[in-house]
Formats: sequence, structure tokens, C-alpha cells
Amino acid sequence: QDSSLPVGVFIWEVENGRDEDVEVSIMFSLQNGTGAKEDRSGGHWNEPFTLQKDGERVAGVLLHHCAAVNPFTLAISAREKAGTGVTHVTAFNPAGLGREVWQDLLQDGKLDSPTGKSSPTEKGEVTAAAVCASCRVPAHGHKTLELALAWDMPCVHFGSKEKLHLRRYTRFFGSKGDAAPALSHYALTHYEEWERKIEAWQNPILENSQLPSWYKSALFNELYFMTDGGTIWMEVPPDCCAQDLQGPAGAGLSHLLPVLREYGRFAYLEGQENRMYNTYDVHFYASFALVMLWPKLQISLQYDIAVTVVNEDVQPRQYLMCGQTAQVKIKNVVPHDIGDPGDEPWQRVNAYLMHDTADWKDLNLKFVLQVYRDYYLTHDSLYLQDMWPVCQAVMESELKFDMDNDGLIENSGFADQTYDAWVVHGASAYCGGLWLAAVCMMCKMAEVLGDTEVQQKYLDILNKGKEAFERRLWNGKYYNYDSSGSGASSSIMSDQCAGQWFLGACGLDQGEFEVFPKSHVLSALKTIFEKNVLSFAGGTMGAVNGMRPDGVPDASSVQSNEVWIGVVYSLAATMIQEGMVEEGFRTAEGCYRTVWERLGMAFQTPEAYREKKVYRSLAYMRPLSIWSMQLALERRAGQAPAPTELPQGPTHP
Repeated sequence: QDSSLPVGVFIWEVENGRDEDVEVSIMFSLQNGTGAKEDRSGGHWNEPFTLQKDGERVAGVLLHHCAAVNPFTLAISAREKAGTGVTHVTAFNPAGLGREVWQDLLQDGKLDSPTGKSSPTEKGEVTAAAVCASCRVPAHGHKTLELALAWDMPCVHFGSKEKLHLRRYTRFFGSKGDAAPALSHYALTHYEEWERKIEAWQNPILENSQLPSWYKSALFNELYFMTDGGTIWMEVPPDCCAQDLQGPAGAGLSHLLPVLREYGRFAYLEGQENRMYNTYDVHFYASFALVMLWPKLQISLQYDIAVTVVNEDVQPRQYLMCGQTAQVKIKNVVPHDIGDPGDEPWQRVNAYLMHDTADWKDLNLKFVLQVYRDYYLTHDSLYLQDMWPVCQAVMESELKFDMDNDGLIENSGFADQTYDAWVVHGASAYCGGLWLAAVCMMCKMAEVLGDTEVQQKYLDILNKGKEAFERRLWNGKYYNYDSSGSGASSSIMSDQCAGQWFLGACGLDQGEFEVFPKSHVLSALKTIFEKNVLSFAGGTMGAVNGMRPDGVPDASSVQSNEVWIGVVYSLAATMIQEGMVEEGFRTAEGCYRTVWERLGMAFQTPEAYREKKVYRSLAYMRPLSIWSMQLALERRAGQAPAPTELPQGPTHP
């Protein structure tokens, strides 16, 4: 409940080091609007409010923003208590000098607190409000002033304006648009409990002296994107039935409606410059943050993907890179994304226009890998049972990419995976490794569910595929980028162990489940560390995506000589899983220092940068993969969960 609330709390600790008492006032001012041109559209107005409940009183100003689409109310407020007074200015012109507000404040440390509503703004006019908290701080004493911001936009339309969506918090605070006072009151009377919970969550990591301080900063601060990634968390309408969500072919997902009804629908953008929700090839990396911290939101997101898998969209569309026309979404294939906020997400998927992703090799595999990983970490066997037929369907679709029936899929000679500008021919370390990991997890899921026929089918594929992978790609030190024999095929790809990364995260990396020989994995990781990390920018910028064997970055594509921060964090996690803890931290540290310190891109971590002068796509989803480093560290410390067969999930009639 509390994670869904549209509130922020600003706590000011005031210490008086003097020998006499001091009067202190802190003012919070805010413009009515979002800083967009609609702020001047006219008809916006403000009014003061107070709310007393359970012996606690909160006072402030409501700023009603009466836009034609997605109207909302902002609230600025402060907590009134013994010795703390709250005053306000209902409306002033934020485009002016603010003289009237400052003079009012400086006169006596308080604001005038006029009663009644302000007049609605004229067209072209903007308005703002201010609230002020004041107290007397005794000599050598200490006081706390508590202020809050709430924003109540309960009902939203996306760009197409076809459907009205209710935000998650309306479940608890109603959808009439009058919740801002109650939200403000709730925030100011609950934040201390939130602080205790945050400390209980963070302190075991912050107080662990064996973890470097930059890592603690990166781990928690990269989570900014969970809320700042254009994030939406919606309720399923109360009158919604299973058929509304399932589409023509989703009837097999028996827990779809209970899960979405209980936990809502969650989506976040690929990046602030990449306006597609839940971009799945990238979410594969970022999903560790969701499954480790809000596991039910990951499961809800997976149900949304599963529904899309089993349905289709036959509309034709032309794709930019190849000029060909194909249908938007074919059946039994994982979508690239669940839509564009400028259109109607969930309803119309695959907003991505570069390639026809039905021919991408990684999306289907990344669904299977996440399903087992989620089950392993949550023990939710109802989820596993629902996802099992979908996993079988996407793997059947994927099998067509094994052209020569050797148990290993082949890439198709274009950039047919998440590296969407880096061409791959034939068998490849990245997609081939993901394929074998997914085949292994199919065997494991079949074993858990007692499906011996499917288990045997994928065991046979796995045995053939492992032999083909080693024969076609292993060169004695690492796995070649691909098997084409072209100039770039012997490049050292930093992400060549992505399949092993997921296997290790699920405890499927040894004994009967050893897909890639341990000695080969270690040799590949050591080669990557030596070449892609230490031989690139003096070892100070993480791992370059592609490195030639002679120590020169691979310049065969615009992406091969980039560093992808989210990939580096996942590589570091893989190193930690394999016992290369120091190397893992050294690798990831280069990215943290580059982004958060040298480039000054704190809280807007980009997808990529190059050694010199170039960065790309600020505020991006993939770096949330740093949470896989934390999972790897917890597994090494023996804290990670062991899978059980207990049926869990929402229990509904």
C-alpha cells in the first residue's frame, strides 16, 4: 500500500547552537502545474485546507490543476503540533519577483493565511502557493519541522484517450480526486514508520564493512529508476472479468485475474528517451530489482507478458531497419514491449519500430529464464503452473531457429537481439548461451512439475546443444562472438556468459545442471576481465561490449565499442557467482565512478557510454541489474532461498 502513494515528505532538523532561543520558519512554495504549457491554459485555482484526524493536524494549500485531460490536485502541507505553527499564501504569481511573499514572510516569520479559494487563473496566467512551518528553537536545543507534497491524479488516460485507468493508490484513498488532504495527513503521520522500515532493509548492507562504499551507493541509488522511469502502477477495474484481460487465447492463465486484481498492473519505461513500457529484452536485466524487492509486481508483469504471448495483433507494420512489412505481433512469441504511453499500453503492444522482433532470438528465452528465476526466488508454484504452457509455446516457436537440428539455435545475419545494431551470424555466444540456459530450465521446470515427457525432450536437446556450443564457439580461452568466421566473429563479448549468469542466480550451475564447463566459464570471465576491463580505458570504465583479441575495442558496430552499464553490473554478478569477487567489484566500480562521479550523471544513469565524448540514452532501465550483484553476494553468504514445492500466490475463491 505505502509503496504506491504519490507523496514526498521533507523533514527539517533544526539545531540551535546559540545561547538564546531562535524563531525559525521554513517555507515551501510550488507552482500549480507541471511546468508545461498547460500551466497557462487558465481555470486553475488554489485553496487552503486543514485536516485533523486521530489527534494529528495537518494544514496547507491545495493546488487544483483543471486540465482537460488527466486533471490533478497538488497539496503542500506541514504538520501542526505543540510549538509549531503553519501559515500559508493561497495564491501568488510565480512569474514575478515574489516580493509580496517575501515581504509577508520577513515581517514576522509567518504568512498571512487568507481564507477562501483563489480566483481561477486567466488564460496565459500561472499561479503558485506557499506554506510555512514556524517554531521556537530553545538555546542549544533541537526541533523538527515536517512538510509534505502530495499529488492526486487518480484517473489517467494515455495518449490514445481510449481507456480510463485508475492508479493503484485509489484502492486505498478513492478515485474522486479529493484525496490530497488525506494523503498529506497519512504521509506526515507515517513517515517515521517508513524510516524505520527503510533502515531495517538497508542497514544490514550499509553496516557490512566488507562491502565497498561506492557499491552501497550504487545499489540503493540506482533504484531511482523504479519510480522515475515514467512508472505506472494501475488497478484492474473492479468490474473487469477474466475474459477482458485474457484476450481470445489466454484462458489457460487461471490465476491472471486474481494476481492482477490483487497486485495491480505495473509498467516502467525502457528509458526516459526510449518511450516503451516494460521493454522485455532490457527488463531481463533490470528484473532482479523487482523480483528481489517487489516480487509480486514482477509476477504481475510476467502475467501481462504471458497474455500477450498467447495472443496476436494482425495489423501490418513497416519496420525501419529492413523496410519490410510484417504483422505487429504474432502468436506464441514474446513481445518487445507492452506499448507506448502515447498510445494505449497493454492494449497495443510492440511500439518498437526498428526490427520485427518476432525474429529476435533472445525475447522468448528471456521469458523462460525469468519464469524459473521468479519461481526459485518466490516459491510461487501456482505461477509456475500457469506459466508452464506459455514456456512450452515460446520454446516451440524458438526451435525453428535451430536450422541444422544440432540442438543450438542460429542467429539470422541481422541484429536480432537486445544488441539491436550489432549483427550476428550463425551460432553465437550470447543467444546460444541464453538458449542452452533456457533449455536447462525447461528440464528443471518439467522435473518440478512431473512432466517427464517434456523433460526428456529438452534433456535430449540440451545434450546435443551443449556439444554443438562448445564445438562451434569455444576457442580455448573464451566463446567467440559468433560462428561466422568473419573478421569480428572472434571478438570477446563482455555478455557472453549471460546464460550462465541466470543459471548461477538459480543454483543451476553445478552437478547435473552444469551446462557450461566450469573451467570454460572461468577462463572466459578471466579473459573478459583482462581484455574488456583492464585493457579498456586503463581498467577505470567497466567492460567494453566487444574487444578484439589484440586488445583494441571492436568497432564493427555502433554498439560493440560501447560500455552498457546494466550489462557490466550483470557481468560483475556472474564473476561474483564464480568466486571472482574482487574482479567483479573492480569491473562494476569503473561504471559507478564514471557515471556518478566523472560524468555527473547521478540519478540518470545512461544505457551506454564510450571511452571518449559519447554517451547514449540517459535514465535507462538496464542498470537496475545491479541487484543481481546483491543476489550473488547473498548466495555466497548462504542467505539465498532454496526452492520449495509449497503452493503460494493469491488465495482467492
